[in-house]
Amino acid sequence: MLEQCLISVQKTVEGISKEIVIVDNNSSDGSREFLQKTFPDCVCIFNDQNAGFAKACNQGYKQSLGKYILFLNPDTVVSKDCFQKCISFFETHQDAGAIGVRMINEKGKFLKESKRGFPSPAAAFYKLFGLAFPFPHSKIFSKYYAGHLPENENNPVDVLSGAFMMIRKEMLQKTGSFDESFFMYGEDIDLSYRILQAGYKNYYLGEITITHAKGGSTTFNYEYVKRFYGAMNLFVKKHYKGKRSSIFVFTLYAGIWLRKIIATISLLFR
Repeated sequence: MLEQCLISVQKTVEGISKEIVIVDNNSSDGSREFLQKTFPDCVCIFNDQNAGFAKACNQGYKQSLGKYILFLNPDTVVSKDCFQKCISFFETHQDAGAIGVRMINEKGKFLKESKRGFPSPAAAFYKLFGLAFPFPHSKIFSKYYAGHLPENENNPVDVLSGAFMMIRKEMLQKTGSFDESFFMYGEDIDLSYRILQAGYKNYYLGEITITHAKGGSTTFNYEYVKRFYGAMNLFVKKHYKGKRSSIFVFTLYAGIWLRKIIATISLLFR
């Protein structure tokens, strides 16, 4: 499992200098031999077990030296000017703590997780029970995926995707990197939340598009549903308190129960 590619970028007089750190979570498909032979100039970290997404990202971050850190999924394809545009945006927006971009799949379909809102009780309810589907651009019903914001425009958002997340290194030194309590899923929501708490903004750049082969390392099944909504529960326990948390947890568990049934039924018919 090639977990994560981390690119550390430093703006220089000549242009952009970069270093690439690749973290492999105990692959069994020959990735180690391939990477060592094909990319000898990259820094490669090979774990002897699946350490999880957050921990793998942090391993790469600790090896980085650049001014900007890009956490990048291995199943992505970026354009030649992607990094330059992101760095230019950082340098003209001092309030930017992190940047995400417009992601599409191999068929050109927009991936809604490119920009998201925080999983509030209402947002979670609308998403889990399918009420956002009839109103994809509603600020109320589609709040979880920030459906009211045009996909091709630049805007501040609550949450960026860990599949492509460029962050100022000085920002990470203040907030800390990914919380390793999140094994997989939810760690990007948690870090996005902490960036906003530190007084910075998360920007979604709709003018930059990358391809993300969503599902390249994830299969939709019962285990996925369990892990994903388990991560949401962990986020709630960490950041939400009191009555709001109780309402959210109740909604969350109701949604998990419903999604598990749907996942189980869909698997039976495959």
